[in-house]
Amino acid sequence: MSLEEEARAANVAFWEVPSHRQEEEEVDLAAEEVGADRQMTEAGEEEEYEPTTTDGGDHTGGDSTECADRTEDDGSGNPAAKKKKKPRKDRKSTVLANTTSEITLVSEIPRQHPMRRFIAVLLLAQLLAACYGQERKNYVVHLEPRDDVGADAVEVWHRSFLPEATLESSTDGGPSIIYSYSHVLTGFAARLSDNEAEAMRNRPGCLRLYPEEFLPLATTHSPGFLGLHLGKDGFWSRSGFGRGVVIGLLDTGILPSHPSFGDAGMPPPPKKWKGTCEFKAIAGAGGCNNKVIGARAFGSASVNSTAPPVDDAGHGTHTASTAGGNFVENADVRGNAHGTASGMAPHAHLAIYKVCTRSRCSIMDIVAGLDAAVKDGVDVISFSIDASDGAQFNYDLVAIATYKAMERGIFVSAAAGNAGPAVGSVGNGAPWMLTVAAGTTDRAIRTVVRLGNGQELDGESLFQPRNNSAGRQLPLVFPGAGGDPDARGCSSLPDDVKGKVVLCESRGISEHVEQGQTVNAYSGAGMILMNKPEEGFTTFADAHVLPASHVSNAAGSKIAAYIKSTRNPTASIAFRGTVMGSTPAPAVAFFSSRGPSKASPGILKPDITGPGMNILAAWAPSEMHPEFVDDVSLAFFMESGTSMSTPHLSGIAAVIKSLHPSWSPAEIRSALMTSSDTADHAGVPIKDEQYRRASFYAMGAGYVNPSRAVDPGLVYDLAPNDYVPYLCGLGIGDEGVREITHRRVECGKIKVITEAELNYPSMVIKLLSQPITIRRTVKNVGKAGSVYTAVVDMPKEVSVTVRPPMLRFNKVNQRQGYTVTVRWAGKQPAIAGVEGNLKWVSPEHVVRSPIVVPPAQAVV
Repeated sequence: MSLEEEARAANVAFWEVPSHRQEEEEVDLAAEEVGADRQMTEAGEEEEYEPTTTDGGDHTGGDSTECADRTEDDGSGNPAAKKKKKPRKDRKSTVLANTTSEITLVSEIPRQHPMRRFIAVLLLAQLLAACYGQERKNYVVHLEPRDDVGADAVEVWHRSFLPEATLESSTDGGPSIIYSYSHVLTGFAARLSDNEAEAMRNRPGCLRLYPEEFLPLATTHSPGFLGLHLGKDGFWSRSGFGRGVVIGLLDTGILPSHPSFGDAGMPPPPKKWKGTCEFKAIAGAGGCNNKVIGARAFGSASVNSTAPPVDDAGHGTHTASTAGGNFVENADVRGNAHGTASGMAPHAHLAIYKVCTRSRCSIMDIVAGLDAAVKDGVDVISFSIDASDGAQFNYDLVAIATYKAMERGIFVSAAAGNAGPAVGSVGNGAPWMLTVAAGTTDRAIRTVVRLGNGQELDGESLFQPRNNSAGRQLPLVFPGAGGDPDARGCSSLPDDVKGKVVLCESRGISEHVEQGQTVNAYSGAGMILMNKPEEGFTTFADAHVLPASHVSNAAGSKIAAYIKSTRNPTASIAFRGTVMGSTPAPAVAFFSSRGPSKASPGILKPDITGPGMNILAAWAPSEMHPEFVDDVSLAFFMESGTSMSTPHLSGIAAVIKSLHPSWSPAEIRSALMTSSDTADHAGVPIKDEQYRRASFYAMGAGYVNPSRAVDPGLVYDLAPNDYVPYLCGLGIGDEGVREITHRRVECGKIKVITEAELNYPSMVIKLLSQPITIRRTVKNVGKAGSVYTAVVDMPKEVSVTVRPPMLRFNKVNQRQGYTVTVRWAGKQPAIAGVEGNLKWVSPEHVVRSPIVVPPAQAVV
């Protein structure tokens, strides 16, 4: 029975009477909001109406619109029809339009007919349900692998899963395939209605449907800080600066005309390269060359049809130049951080996969970009995108896709995420990826706050004005002194801040400049931005719009106490420019996501820390996002995040790959981890954002040391098949393992291992009352005849025994195994957990593996 027939059967009369009662208005408003929030436009459909609401959520397939035509008062008392959207071509939409033309608003039914109003509400709910059924959404469809489908028949096979009656309906709003994946995922991306998606779930051969989701971006001095120096005697020069290696970057695109992407001194692309370039149509804007050898854009990231891979956000240009930008002299940001800019692998080739817009990255586009990168023949994938921090690996499309990349010998460097310092916030935690945390360097863009009592406190700001309105002592105010959170963060300010220096508490790393804009709008003369307690000592060099200084929580607390101590507090802000040798350095940034991994807490994540604070690199200027108030176009800019630390490790991995082309992804990861530093440049343990000793869950194995990573002595290797017993041990079942590995696995017929038994460079031992013994195997990549001795550095609460205590290698590439037995040394276990190291020491090398015994009641 149709909605019209149901209405007539119920004898419901819809009289048009003025609606003026409060409850009627509320029902009407609720109906409006539900319809507006749920109805969505089809991809690419032209709209000829003014939307009443917009949906800013990240999990929708389009803008919110109304389910049916509605009317509104034009102010004269007469209903004025809204401009209508072009009708859809499909039959169901026509039925819906005809149905709704005979139904008026629920609120127009008189109150003295409650039953009629009730029935009308039910009918409206059915109408909305019918409307929702036609709404098509994007899905990634994961299929069971088939060996009998050739490469040329993959898309035909994928299309066979669409409803048969509408295979040809992709042009009229029916179900349609968006991408066919063939290298990193068995499956495709499609646009389906709820009913079609449900039918597909029940098709033989379909493993799982993933609704489209959107992931956020994880957003010159660093080569020198890491020991990468020019000169014929340096290993960096001897490595050829990554020559011959292809780094694929999934990001927001690239500005191809930037000098960082010139190809001076670059060899032609390797013969294996199969990629394409979509910069051909750009007149005078640069394009592909021997540096940038490929560029593509995907889905919603293809904003400009003539030049889709062009970066309109700056982020992709920044990360690409950090990983593999060529040498550019006299790089700076308005005179700050002046020097020669280069990436970690300045002579590596770059392949660009634009999978992100300025604000978000579709998982469909990400998988398509990974699929293309593997097909094209990249050697390293740099992934500065924040992925899920808790999904099982067989539910994590990034983990599934990167497993296939690893299987092809591709090294994957991925951002740990910017959700720190929360425990268990680390993302991209699969053990076949290198998960990268963010740390500081010893460079600061210095500001100095001088209080009226003579005390001076250091801070940072990228905006260093020549005409400093806060350069002399001015009245100092703290609007949040009374405890109002809005005033504390300067979301709202009193009018009397004009001409004063205003103390504001940080509202988060993405709002620092906006806070200064608010102070500036109220005619404040300057801003002191103080960290929240959890943000500690991590300060940013931001492009503020007024004289400003970002200070630590400790400094901010001193300033707040000074304001409270005197009737007429004053302050000035001075600018000192670039300062080298800032201490302590390096340290872990507060925002860097922390372990343990929720998906696999028995594998230490993150793996390693790299430079991720105030990193100067190439930039793509845009009128859409001027960096400074005077709209000066910039060729370089400073950014912070695990997005910045990740391409550092990608570039260093490319240098290692160039020197050791036969090494597996696991061997490269091992070299990076076991050679990393746990001490800062002063020789004391690396600190976190609170200036406490950083835990391995904060920094991974340590801070990257490239000069030692290229010659690690010993490495821990893992072949793709070695992950299968580990995956079985996670308890995800045969089906879960098959979803990741793309092959049939019977866990009951193989020797399953625990997380601790995976041949990983770090060790997490979940120690209870009984001793635990695990085995590791190392491979000699140093000299023949090398001898290593085990040295254990652990707190006294834990006893560690290594057998044998000495390893002798007669030849290069020889493998030897050893066991590690861990037990509590005292009567009571350490409730808080303990951390230490196992070092294999030879005259030439120290090969260090972190050992972590988690807290007895660890909560993930």
